[in-house]
Formats: sequence, C-alpha cells, structure tokens
Amino acid sequence: MSSRSEAPTHADHPTLANRFTANTDRAHWHDQALWFVRQKRDRMVKLVPEWELLRQSASLIKAHTLANLPKYLEQFESEATARGAIVHWAENAEQHNQIVHRILEENRVQRVVKSKSMLTEECHLNPYLESRGIEVVDTDLGEWIVQLRGEPPSHIVLPAIHIKKEEVSDTFHRHIGTEAGNADPTYLTQQARKRLREKFLAAQAGITGVNFAVAETGGLVVCTNEGNADLGVSLPPIHIACMGIEKLIPRFIDLSVFTRLLARSATGQPITTYTSHFHGPRDGCQLHIVLVDNGRSNLRANTTYQEALQCIRCGACMNTCPVYRRSGGYSYSNTVPGPIGSVLAPARDAAAAHSLPYACTLCGSCTDVCPVKIPLHHQLLAWRGELAERKLIPLSKRVSMKLGRMVLGTPILYRLSGWLVRFALRWLPHSVTHNHLNTWARNRELPIPPSKSFRRLFRERQHKPAGRESDVT
Repeated sequence: MSSRSEAPTHADHPTLANRFTANTDRAHWHDQALWFVRQKRDRMVKLVPEWELLRQSASLIKAHTLANLPKYLEQFESEATARGAIVHWAENAEQHNQIVHRILEENRVQRVVKSKSMLTEECHLNPYLESRGIEVVDTDLGEWIVQLRGEPPSHIVLPAIHIKKEEVSDTFHRHIGTEAGNADPTYLTQQARKRLREKFLAAQAGITGVNFAVAETGGLVVCTNEGNADLGVSLPPIHIACMGIEKLIPRFIDLSVFTRLLARSATGQPITTYTSHFHGPRDGCQLHIVLVDNGRSNLRANTTYQEALQCIRCGACMNTCPVYRRSGGYSYSNTVPGPIGSVLAPARDAAAAHSLPYACTLCGSCTDVCPVKIPLHHQLLAWRGELAERKLIPLSKRVSMKLGRMVLGTPILYRLSGWLVRFALRWLPHSVTHNHLNTWARNRELPIPPSKSFRRLFRERQHKPAGRESDVT
C-alpha cells in the first residue's frame, strides 16, 4: 500500500498551476468534468422553489451554533456519553492522531478501514498510523485510488477527479493485478469491490468522518454514496468518528435543512444514497468520538473570517471556480483546495499560503453557489489586504500593486498608459509583448485594440452635428 506524504508541499499557486496547465488536454478535461457537476447542481436547485430560504436558514443555524459553540459542545458530549459513546477532545492534529493511535493500541488493532474524512487528511492520520505498524485502507473508491497512487485527494468530494480511467486501470494493474489495459469502469469497480470486501472482513476497527453532529441527541450523521462507511463500522467492533468542532448543529430538526442542501450542492443529487445515523455503540462494541479544534477556535474568534467555519464541505465552490477548474486541486498545497481552502489556509499559516487569496478572479461565483452563504470572495479580498499589510506577499507583487494604484489614481498617467498599451499591442512584434518575462501573457491573448481611445471617441461624438450617424457602436 502506498503511503501519502505527511504534508503537501508549499510552492506558490502560480508555480504549481503552471505544472498542471502544461498538459492542455488534461486541464480542459478537468475543467469540463467539474463544470458538468456544477450544471447538475444548477438543474437540481431549480427543482426546489424554496432553495434560497433553505440557504438562509442554514446560514442562520450555523451562525447561531458558532456563537454558542461551547454550550452546544458540552451538550453534545453529555448526550453522546449518555448513549454509551466515549468522547475525546483534541486541541490540535498531533493530539488527534495520538488519541486515535492510543485507542487502536489499547485494543490491539492492526487493520483499519476508513471512510472519507477530510479531517483525518488535515491531520495526516494515515501516515501517522502506518509509521506505527497499522494498516489503514481508505474505502471510498476515489480515496482508495489516490491512496494506491501515494497521492492526497485533489477535491474534497471527488478525490480522484484529476485521474482518468486509463490511469486508474494502470494503477489497479500495478497494485491489485487487474488486466493490463482494461479501462472499463464496470470491470474496475467490480475488482475494487472484490479487494475492498476482503479488507472490510479483515478489519478490526473502522474510522469515519462526520458530516453533522446533533447537540440535542448526541448523534452523528455520515453521508456517503457507496455505503462504505456503513460497512466499515458495522463489521468491526470499534468505530472511531473524527470530527471538527464546527460540524455541530443544535437540534435534530435542523438536520433536514442541511441534508436537502448538501447532496444537491455537491453532486447534483436530491440526497446522498446513504445518510447514516449513529446514536451510541452497538451492543458489545465501542464508539469513540474525537472532537478536534486544530485552529478552529482561533478562526471563530476572527470576525472577518469566522463564517468560513459554516462550510459543510460540499465542494460547490470548487466546481464553479474558474481558477480551481483550470489549475487543479494540487496547485493549492492545502488539504482543502479551491475558494474555501484559500480562506482557511492563510488562517493556519499565512506565510505559506500567501499566494492562495490571489488565486481568485473575485468573480463571486463561489459565494453565489455556497449553500450556507459564506461570503467567500469578500473574505478572499480581505485576506489580500491583510497579507499585503503584513508584507507576506513578494516584493515584486507589492511594487506592481503600488504602481497600479498610482496609475489608476492619476488621470494623466492613466491616459498615457492606455496610449502605450494600445500602441504596443497594435505595432510591436508579438514576441516583445508575449515573452518569458511577461508571465501574465503566457496563456493569454488580447484582441487588437482600437486606434482611438474611448475618451477620444466620446469627445468626437459630442462635437458631431445632431442627426449624424456616430461611429461609436
């Protein structure tokens, strides 16, 4: 079994994006695949007349929960404990990993099956356990594919979206002995099911993430489309559920709002195939719940970015983002990529993630599709200002931004620069304006500009006799 790296590399976004876009065919394919999911989401949303009301309700519920988080966490612990679960608290990723390892060690567990959990990815649980002699098998098909390849997920809902079926075929052939060159999805799925079924039957513990936790009942909700989470915690006697503290909602009735939003936003389905509820352990078994902070309390205390904790990890912002679709998930060097990741990453390490808020066109599409109404593009703009103020962006960018502000704020310089740009694009050789020094123009072409500026055309129109045709269209 290939092991994932402990943490993603922290090269800047433009450098990593250039590696991805160097393969033009793959970049276009990736773009179209994610846009297809976005279109499915749009079609499903149109079938729900009260969609905006649901979004507003979800946003208010999450905001209320975050405002009263300590109270609801204590209530959840009390209710979960009363139903036989054992609740653990982890301040950071290291404590989370230690707690999980201690549970496994105390129960002499050597084989673990795990369903998709972005929190365990965030904490790098897999390599931590594997380095201590414990076999961990991801049972979500996409997660298993990237695990075999020694890669992290590139998308929080579609972890292997960057991999084509022919590459899956090669991966399976190398690792599980499937027929060489057979890229039929049905065949590959059948072979994966066969091998994973063996892992389920041999597992001594199952680890899951948590989509929602209900303070009122102490219950957990896990949403999947493959049923792997259910199988993974039904066969072994130990279930370890790992959740960030922001996954809490106050009441069981609130859950109906989020289950209607989640699948429609994520994959364009009315609901996930499996929506599983866990209230305490099975008879004779164990349920451990690990509540993880890992910087969430600090983010909650920041009024500018705290709404990012409302995220329900649907991935809709990634599916719609023109930058993510064209640059791939690995260009973000963060467990959670895309717009939401570009807000969360600087909160944890602003210096390492300084380029991410600039990997955004500020088009606002991410905010428009977010099911809990996180103002993502406003938060990204706020991060730009903060990173610039803290001088965490490169000197070249700071200088160019100051020059841009000077030009845009000085009418004479603005008019002169416009004339220079029109002249350069009309008369200078293409190699002068598009060369290796001008990285902005590397993958961009501009139309030939008009010979006259808008200001000049406007003045000429003002002086034309009434009734004559204008040359301004």
